[in-house]
Amino acid sequence: MPNATNIPEQTRVSWPIVFSVSLAGLRRRFARAMITMAGVVLAIAFLCYMLVNESVIRALIAEGSDELNVLLQNANVDIFSGGKTDAMTLLLISLTLLTSLVGIINAMLMAVSERVKEIGTLKCLGATDQFVVRAYFVESTIQGVCGSMIGLLVGLIVAVGVSFKTYGLYTFSTFPVSGVLTSLLMSLGAGAALSVTAAIIPAYMAARKQPVEALRVEE
Repeated sequence: MPNATNIPEQTRVSWPIVFSVSLAGLRRRFARAMITMAGVVLAIAFLCYMLVNESVIRALIAEGSDELNVLLQNANVDIFSGGKTDAMTLLLISLTLLTSLVGIINAMLMAVSERVKEIGTLKCLGATDQFVVRAYFVESTIQGVCGSMIGLLVGLIVAVGVSFKTYGLYTFSTFPVSGVLTSLLMSLGAGAALSVTAAIIPAYMAARKQPVEALRVEE
């Protein structure tokens, strides 16, 4: 029988193992993961729509065409503001992102409560607090990035479609590629940041679970 002092402390776990555990958790709770992702998709789609729409309007205003100015004014766009987002729109975007953040936190907390016995088993098998935290962060980030990617596509399609309906071919002749790419990157970053932020409290709570207490929980 080996001496306990010869057993090395498991302070590091490879990322492939962390990813495999996180993906397994997502597969087992696929329906809940889809609901969580839906909140991210809607929030990021709205943010992406607003940012892309703002970039398109700025490009249209910069064109300086009289016909375009008429179209912009008919669409209630203040051409003298340079297409900048007003305070109320910023507030609406902030509230949308905050709602999404609360929804992700709620979903992740539910995941922790549902997996108390699983967490206890993992810790009994040698999983460290760091491993549990990593697993929850990866799980939340996967949902956030996937939801953000779908939201980007939805927001971009809606923004271009609405712009084309309102301004016709001017949308494509003045299409601000760099501005739209920046908007997409900002939206993706916001989605990833939301997911990582939302995972902090649930991951900490999961890591604090004591193995003996967790194994007593009746599922």
